[in-house]
Amino acid sequence: MAQHWKLETDSAGVAWLCIDKADAKANVLSSGVIAELGEIMDGLEASPPAGLVMYSGKPGSFIMGADITEFGDFGSAAEVTRLGKMAQGLFLRIRNLPCATVVAVNGVCLGGGLEISMMFDYRIGPESDKKIFGLPEVKLGLHPGFGGTVRAVQLCGVREGMQLMLTGNPVNARKALRIGLIDRIAGDDTWREVATKLIATKPPLAKAPMMDRILALAPFRPLVRNMLIKQVASKARKDHYPAPYAMIDLWARHGASSKTGYDAEAESFGKMMSTDTSRNLIRVFFLQGKLKKQGNKTDKKIGHVHVVGAGVMGGDIAAWCALRGHTVTLQDREQKYIDPAMERAQKLFAKRVRDDAQRAETAGRLRSDVEGTGAAEADLVIEAIYENLEAKQELYKALQAKMKPGALLATNTSSIRLEELRTVLNEPTRFIGLHFFNPVAMLPLVEVIRCADTDQEAMDIGFAFTKGIGKFPLECSSAPGFVVNRILAPYMGEAMELAQEGVPLVAIDKAAEKFGMPMGPVELADSVGLDVGLHVSKVLGAAMNRPVPEALAKMVDEGLLGRKSGQGYYKWEDGKAVKPPGNGGPVPDDIEDRLILPMVNEAVACLNDGVVADAELLDAGVIFGTGFAPFRGGPLNYARERGIDSVVAALEALASRYGDRFLPNSGWSDL
Repeated sequence: MAQHWKLETDSAGVAWLCIDKADAKANVLSSGVIAELGEIMDGLEASPPAGLVMYSGKPGSFIMGADITEFGDFGSAAEVTRLGKMAQGLFLRIRNLPCATVVAVNGVCLGGGLEISMMFDYRIGPESDKKIFGLPEVKLGLHPGFGGTVRAVQLCGVREGMQLMLTGNPVNARKALRIGLIDRIAGDDTWREVATKLIATKPPLAKAPMMDRILALAPFRPLVRNMLIKQVASKARKDHYPAPYAMIDLWARHGASSKTGYDAEAESFGKMMSTDTSRNLIRVFFLQGKLKKQGNKTDKKIGHVHVVGAGVMGGDIAAWCALRGHTVTLQDREQKYIDPAMERAQKLFAKRVRDDAQRAETAGRLRSDVEGTGAAEADLVIEAIYENLEAKQELYKALQAKMKPGALLATNTSSIRLEELRTVLNEPTRFIGLHFFNPVAMLPLVEVIRCADTDQEAMDIGFAFTKGIGKFPLECSSAPGFVVNRILAPYMGEAMELAQEGVPLVAIDKAAEKFGMPMGPVELADSVGLDVGLHVSKVLGAAMNRPVPEALAKMVDEGLLGRKSGQGYYKWEDGKAVKPPGNGGPVPDDIEDRLILPMVNEAVACLNDGVVADAELLDAGVIFGTGFAPFRGGPLNYARERGIDSVVAALEALASRYGDRFLPNSGWSDL
């Protein structure tokens, strides 16, 4: 008897097939689910029904995709190819049934869930604006392997089908209908009726738009291929992320052919599954889950958030909290300091909330509060004023007199230890750090900071709040620079050393980008603000006995602050750095190690010092907080893959050549 499927045949001879994975909150295509489907197909082929309708037994959710937890069991590329062909063959058996087939999608339909759906004659989507239809395999270093590279293009055409796969971004039902991914939209109370009518209709031969069929002709494919490669190359290097290039190559060679496309897809899928990129990106996927599991469940709910400090960080934290459903009050000394933050908030809401009524509702959750009356109503107060110990402490004295019992106070400090800040508090053990990163709307990490004696309940509230606003929390002990700033500091510092030696700025950035960093350190310094960088350098320099770069201090004195002033290391126009063409001079052959290994060494130091207790969480935090090349799996994972002894030897060689700043941390021996 099937565990995961239920098959019923109605009086008209139509088979209704329900997927409802046993003992699971969501449907995934595990090996057990697929095996049972094979047995069901045996019966349907032996005695074909008048029609077949597939649906989900999970409310609001269809199929999340393949069971990623099984990916590590797949073995060699040849074994993965064999499994891919088996799944393709099973799904094609649905397509080849001699009756009309309909799939009713009621919610999230990703990866293998969409691939099986595309094999049906008709696809019904739900009445929802949620983006639920997608082929996100590229985000795991893969491409669809159960027939998706063929069917997505056959149904939607190369233009829409390839975008769906190359970006990995899902679409809502309305767009899915427009591009040919689904055929109907129906509500919870009407989809059965719609499905019954479609079963009685002769299945159409799904065709891509005429222009796409022309573009798929052999003479035109090289032109489209070059355009797609140019698009992908602007965002990802082939040696870092081979999967999107493999997808383009599959289409260019086979044109989504049913005769040759499926086998070619399976062969390519096997190769992609065997790459370091895929292995590390799958690891990062699981690390996200580990970040989310931090903390214990808490009954304390955060409804109202009060933010003090309407600068770039405070204002953007307030806007993000309102976007994510919280009532938010934003306080500063005068209204003129709050107004720019409110303007930025409106731009964020306009970009993220398309529905006019919902956008107005979102904007209504955020209000100016010069007097600070919201502090008395708030469940969480976040301090985000400038980095000055005395100023923060004076603010805390005033806030704790207003805050209601049980409310939580948090600081967004980027550099001051919590032990110093909390000395004026009546309840110092309930004080935590919530360190966001700029830009708040883009960077997914929040460092949740604790002291040795911080109440666990306060931390649990911090974890729950962070996850509730769609961010990844990283538990850190209070220490200079915490994790992200501490690890970035030697990377940025070495970039400035290279610049002082006369190495062209563009060459420095290119070396980091070649390694896989999303932005070079020179451009990053300009983007963050050289004044901010100088402040962090002073704080960490004092704590770790590191010199503050003289050139940086001089530039700040001269008002050259980077993007915000229009001139830093680079000139900035319309928010973009103007970089000179070419490298412009000699580049040392060890430039990559000089930039990257100090970060890796500092990550080991963070682990050794107990700033983060778990090596995997540290890797995750550095990836999501600094943008450290995700396909490398984090700094510690990179060191293991390269070889611990090899990295230590490289650091020792750099130390002998350039100075003690490269000396390996004592924690390497524990790895």
